[in-house]
Parts: sequence; structure tokens; C-alpha cells
Amino acid sequence: MDDGPSVRSRAISNALRLGVRPFLHYLPGHATSIRTARSTMDAASLLLRHSPHVRVESLNDPAPGDDGGLPVRGEWIVPRDAVAENAPGAVLYLHGGGYVVCSPRTHRPITSRLAVDTGLPILAPRYRLAPEHPFPAPLEDAVAAYRWLLARGVPASGIVLAGDSAGGHLSAALTGELCRQGLPGPAGLMLFSPWVDLTCELSMGAQSRARDPYISAASARRVARLVVGPTGFEDPRLALLTCAWDNMPPVLIQVGGAEVLRTEAEAFADALRRAGAHCDLQIWKGQMHVFQILNRVLPEASAAMRDAAHFVQTVTGGTGGTGKHPRARKRSKAA
Repeated sequence: MDDGPSVRSRAISNALRLGVRPFLHYLPGHATSIRTARSTMDAASLLLRHSPHVRVESLNDPAPGDDGGLPVRGEWIVPRDAVAENAPGAVLYLHGGGYVVCSPRTHRPITSRLAVDTGLPILAPRYRLAPEHPFPAPLEDAVAAYRWLLARGVPASGIVLAGDSAGGHLSAALTGELCRQGLPGPAGLMLFSPWVDLTCELSMGAQSRARDPYISAASARRVARLVVGPTGFEDPRLALLTCAWDNMPPVLIQVGGAEVLRTEAEAFADALRRAGAHCDLQIWKGQMHVFQILNRVLPEASAAMRDAAHFVQTVTGGTGGTGKHPRARKRSKAA
């Protein structure tokens, strides 16, 4: 689609650029500011209503199996009147927030929409956050959540891994970790505005050209140092652009044309394609970071979520879905 962003999208972007971006540029940096950021995001989540057509069930499984695995906590989001048990498929959604803020609750506008549009339950784990729990703690929790789905009879061929921003990085890292651990791979991988390069080299280079109304490369780099902790960036599971992406499932990447992480998404799509993976990269003209969370407000976000649901239904073989929304038109890369 070659049209520019909608009037509503431009208004929201301008408001964020003036009111939120200066705040996020300096947060988080230390323990007090992290607590402030977490409280602010939790409060903001109350303003973003999620779909009323789902049931949100709290999940707290302290003993997911006999293999000494980690507990699994979070949310199980199910379309109303659907049966949660024995689901033929599911989406494992890993929320964004720079690995330091946010929760399954803050991302209900996305997870509830996915549940309604796909007809599948959504598992949104509450993984451990940095700096209290630096990487790879979040990855260990993500593996435990995937094992939880398998242990409850959800076949790997019916599981789609998804995530936004840092959750996108975590979802991709999880895909590689499943292969390393010899676990069956998922049916697909879906990333919204993924934070691909935690060293932020690509985003720093793009900072002068991007008109991101929400985040800056400088703030992302500051957060990354908290995420990796004292061990730094040496863990090879962090480096998505240099991993060997063999036997990858189909991948969908959606990124806003205005965001500073766009170059990272493009580089990751190129790396996947060079490895032989099928990767559909959608660049949404003029959109901001994780614009999909505003799918009840922005027409572009609603259309993007329809594309996401179509992807899930396609890679899982139509194991779920209400069929309520037709597939949106192919997105132009012009941005």
C-alpha cells in the first residue's frame, strides 16, 4: 500500500514524539528509574483496552514437569466460548519492553486480538526481567513455556512463536535454542518491530535518518547493557545476525517505516533469506515502533493484525481461526 499514514496515526505519533519520547530517552538507567518505568507502563496499559471477546486466565504452574524445569507463570488468553484444553494449536507470545519493563497484561491488546482473529489460545509468559535477571534468564523461561505447551498436548506443528521488540529478539533466540536442545521446532515465527541487534550498532547508524516518535537508539543501547549484565555481549545466543538459521520455519516480520529499528529488521530478513528461510518482511509506511498494539485505534494496526492472523492460520494449517477478517492487501516496502 503506497498511501501515507492515516491522520490518526500521524496525530498519535506527534503526541508520542513530544510527550513520551523525551521521557523514554532517559529511562531506564538505574534501579529507581526502572521502577518508575514499570509503574508508568502498567498504568498506561489500563488505557489500552483489550478485546472483550476473550477470557484471560492467570497461569501459575510451579511444577511444569518431572525434568526439573522452571515454573511457568503468565496469562492464557482464550477466545470466549472456546475450549482451552486440548487446543490443536497455540501462539506463544513474548512481550516487548526492552527486557526490563512490561508484562503480559501490558500487551493484552495484541494477544487478545490474536486469540480472536486466529481462534487459538495465546500463552503469554511472565518471563524474568533485567537487570535483576539478565540474559539468558528470559530465554530459559521462554523454553520452559514452550515445553509447557508440548507437555499439554499442543503439537509443535501447531505452535507459532511471536513477540514484539525485545520479545521479538527473545522469540527468534528461542527458535534457535529449541534446535540446540533438540526440541521440535515451531510452525512459524512472527516478529513485530523486533529488536534484533542488542549492540545497537545498526540502529545507531540509522538514528539520524529515522523519525521514530517513540524510542531512540541511544536509549536502546543503554537498556541493552542492563540486559546482558556483567558478562556483556559474549553469549552467542544474543547475536541473531550471525546465527546459523538452518531449517527455519516460515517467518513474518512487521516493522514501522518510521522506526529506528527498521534497519535491524531488514538485516535480519536478509540473513534469514540467505540461510534459505522463507521470510515475509512488511514495512508499514510511516508507522512507529510496535504500532500493532493500537489495533483498536489505528486502521493500519488493525490491518497488520489481520495479516498476522492470516500468517498464523497458514503455517498451522488452519488449526484455528474465526474467518471474521479477510486478508489485508500486500504491504508496500515504500516507506
